Amino acid sequence: MNAIVCADENWAIGNEGKQPVSIPADRKFFRMKTEGKCVVLGRKTLAAFPGGRPLKNRRNIILTRNPDFQAEGAECAHSVEEALELVKNEDPDDVYIIGGDQIYRAFLPYVDRAYVTRVDFAYAADTYFPDLDSDPEWEVTEEGEEQTYFDVIYRFMTYERRK
Repeated sequence: MNAIVCADENWAIGNEGKQPVSIPADRKFFRMKTEGKCVVLGRKTLAAFPGGRPLKNRRNIILTRNPDFQAEGAECAHSVEEALELVKNEDPDDVYIIGGDQIYRAFLPYVDRAYVTRVDFAYAADTYFPDLDSDPEWEVTEEGEEQTYFDVIYRFMTYERRK
């Protein structure tokens, strides 16, 4: 199972329900990795999408505590275990955890690879991805070249769980 995220230098991923920065190349990378695959996300992350609608060309699994919640074009799970049951027949390489912070933390024990767009800046934030750099279970296996988008410096990185 994979996680995919854009995080700043302090592992910040959001502030007041929005991403701190939007980088077109990151969006393209996200789309390239997840299209045709299965994405697992929380209800609040879904609400942040355009029109609050599931992502096209993907199997969307929404994790919510609300037993009455429904989203057209998506499946709902009400626990991590229920979500894992829904994805059990998927190839683990085709399952992506896409947020938010509570969902990332809940599924991180099941994730073997994290695709992280690291931004070289500290934004104001209220939500964070777990710091994989300080976690001895994780190591950087790929580190892309430094890139810029206007004044934003970033790089694509791959972390893998140590065997």
